[in-house]
Amino acid sequence: LHLFSFLDKNSRRSLAKTCHKLLEVFRDPLLWSLLNFHSPAELKKDNFLLGPALKYLSICWYSERVKVCNIEDWMKSSFQKDFCNSHENTVNDFLLEVCNRCPNLLSLTLAGCGHVTDECILLLLKNCPNLRTLQLENCVRITDQTLEAVTLYGRSLQRLHVDFCRNITQTGLERVREKRPSVTLRAERSANMIPDSKPGEKLMLEKASRKLVQL
Repeated sequence: LHLFSFLDKNSRRSLAKTCHKLLEVFRDPLLWSLLNFHSPAELKKDNFLLGPALKYLSICWYSERVKVCNIEDWMKSSFQKDFCNSHENTVNDFLLEVCNRCPNLLSLTLAGCGHVTDECILLLLKNCPNLRTLQLENCVRITDQTLEAVTLYGRSLQRLHVDFCRNITQTGLERVREKRPSVTLRAERSANMIPDSKPGEKLMLEKASRKLVQL
């Protein structure tokens, strides 16, 4: 176990193929207390084990392709939609597996996961009651519903980061501060970014702003 701990997931998997004894070590839950992923594609590889021993999970995607996922759905081209459709549910489905199999999770970091939903984070907060750290960066579908879920189910939460999440509002942040004053809250740029709105809503906002200018 000690030797395996120095290897990345791919190397562990390769070593496990050399003999039955090392395969047993690979399957030992104690080896998998920490998991780091650098793209949604890595979540589909059979080179890791999910189980109750998992304490620290990170899915951070910093590729240029993340920008496609961040485009508002009604503004995407056919090519962009096809690209997103190929992995849209990948992270959400994986996190649902975490909800079911990793109740002792202490820390979750998601960056560039543009398709992660409020509903998924709510379920995770419910099923992982020991979660202490939740860090969300550039997750565009995260809204004040996630902040509300934190106030309801984040009983063990000590640190919450919602950086560059453009659909978070100042009102939602203030509610977290009111309901969970012990939580260290950081929201870099989030409440100051322009939130998503459908074309019809944008037109109404433009008309309202014009009326204010005329007044």
